[in-house]
Amino acid sequence: MSDSVNRRHFLKTSSVAAGAASVLSTTSALKAAGSNGKIRIGFIGPGGRGFGAHVKTLAKLKNEGANIELVAVAEVYSEQRDMVADYIKSENGNEPAKYVDYREMIEKEDLDAVSIATPDHWHHKQIVDCLAAGLHVYCEKPMTKHVTEALDVVKAWKKSGKVMQVGVQGTSQPIWNLANSMLNEGKLGKVLMFQTEYFRNSAMGQWRYYQLKKEMTPKTIDWKMWLGVEEGLSEDRPFDREVYAQWRRFWPYGSGMYTDLFVHRVSMMLKATGLRYPGRVVGAGGLYLEYDGRDVPDVATVAADYPEGVHGLVSSTMCNQETRLTQCIRGHFGSFVFEGNKIQFIPERPQVTLDSSIKEETFEAENIGDDTYAHFKNWIAAMEADDPAMCNNDPELGAAAVSTVILGAQSYREGICYYFNKEDGPINAYEAHKKGQSWAKQWEQLSENRAKPKHIPGWTAGDYGSTLEEPAYMSLAGPWKNGNPPSQS
Repeated sequence: MSDSVNRRHFLKTSSVAAGAASVLSTTSALKAAGSNGKIRIGFIGPGGRGFGAHVKTLAKLKNEGANIELVAVAEVYSEQRDMVADYIKSENGNEPAKYVDYREMIEKEDLDAVSIATPDHWHHKQIVDCLAAGLHVYCEKPMTKHVTEALDVVKAWKKSGKVMQVGVQGTSQPIWNLANSMLNEGKLGKVLMFQTEYFRNSAMGQWRYYQLKKEMTPKTIDWKMWLGVEEGLSEDRPFDREVYAQWRRFWPYGSGMYTDLFVHRVSMMLKATGLRYPGRVVGAGGLYLEYDGRDVPDVATVAADYPEGVHGLVSSTMCNQETRLTQCIRGHFGSFVFEGNKIQFIPERPQVTLDSSIKEETFEAENIGDDTYAHFKNWIAAMEADDPAMCNNDPELGAAAVSTVILGAQSYREGICYYFNKEDGPINAYEAHKKGQSWAKQWEQLSENRAKPKHIPGWTAGDYGSTLEEPAYMSLAGPWKNGNPPSQS
């Protein structure tokens, strides 16, 4: 299966992103439903996660009859590149082409799709380059390193018309769609907040389980390419095995638990609630134990407020894991507590709901087993149908989750609360204050005007669980005028 665009000419006459995108968006779809062609996939940066999840899962799906071919590998580390290519040959029988630079792979190979698993700081450029080249994309989480990059990816994706899946595999679990349906039907009444976590603990310190090997040298690794010096993605620095293998510990390349772990939980909570971009975010925490040369904290909390009137809390430590926070969504009439593929509904007391028939219940979603397998299968199905809307984690959800966790990390580092809107992007609280913006004031105004609460997207339950019962004595409330009580003034 091939695209009609000559990628060799395209890559030689553009920066692999800008002008050609408008041309590519007018070309015919790579694959029409029912076509007998194979979806030709190339891998970009198949390291630990890229090999263990991306390559192995797609090779398995290929052997099970999926309409795909794994045809090329672009990897800066020669040992890893050879290992991945050898694995594909042993599993699928074909010998994939090998490249150092992914741009050369796009130029020379007749690809239909790419699977990206490079360090975070490369994601934006590679996604935009590949979408502009007319390719479907699977990109490991987080979708981008920075919030502005995430918004740019959404624009590039919509312009391209291509299928793109962000690699938060948990979003393929049916439990989040089940929760969303019940929330919109008013099961909890007005949705107020979500709470989630991702606790870990380790004797050696997080992300140091990625081994340093003697074979990792400047001769086997294209270090400047990995850094992205020429592309302006990172400053040059001396070769360092620790930075290369354990990059999640260092700010220039990753953001620790914020983007490696928090983004999982936030993506799933956003999928359950239907919420997307935050309105205000603040981060806290610190580096309190793991003094092993890392940059990123070992204790962190992100508090996010959403324009629909919902608060989100993500809090964890990388140094304790036996007393996790409950993962839950809270509403005026009850809460959902999540455990595996089950949702426990815990109602509020009858004095609040005014309905003694509401009882505790447990709902069970389909157990799909390996959600990484399901997530890639979903991506393939979307490509076969040429339908970007079929993906369980599209770039809009990916950008929303990144906006929450990255702004939390920025807030932690800078000591500044961040405001956000999709049109203008992030703005720090000081600048927002100068512009007369106040998060608290808007909600105080709603209360003063006795307004109705805002609701999550998709809400269909009217005023259920969203109103207050006025005690009779509240008729006595209000300012006195000319010495007379409210009822007489």
